[in-house]
Amino acid sequence: MRIAMKRMAVGGAAAVALLAGTATAAQAGDITISNTHGHMKYIDDGDVFQVCDTKADGHGVEGVVVNDRATRVLSLDDGGDAGCDKKGYNIGSSPGLLSWYQMQFSWQGGGPTVYSEKFDE
Repeated sequence: MRIAMKRMAVGGAAAVALLAGTATAAQAGDITISNTHGHMKYIDDGDVFQVCDTKADGHGVEGVVVNDRATRVLSLDDGGDAGCDKKGYNIGSSPGLLSWYQMQFSWQGGGPTVYSEKFDE
C-alpha cells in the first residue's frame, strides 16, 4: 500500500511539472520590440505591423513575423526614407492549425536579432 501511494505521489508530481513546463502563447495586444536602431510594433486593432528605422546610419532595419512552423509569413524593412513602413497580416486563431506567432527585428548593419514573446489572437 505504501509503495502504491509513493508511486501515485511521484506520478502526480511529474504530471504537475510537465504541465507547468508547457509554454503557451500570450494573447495579443499591441506589442513593441526595439534595439538602438529602431523598433517593430504589432498593432492588434487591424493586425498591422510597423517597422521604424530611427537612426540615420546608412543601414535599415528589418522586421519578420514567423509562425509556429518557423515559416516566415511577413517581412518588411525600413530605412533611407522618412516615416515608418507598415504592412497588414491577419493574425487569426485557427484551432488545431497554428498556435502562435513571433516577431523578429534586426538592424541590417549586423548585430543581434530581437525576438518578441510568442503570441496569438
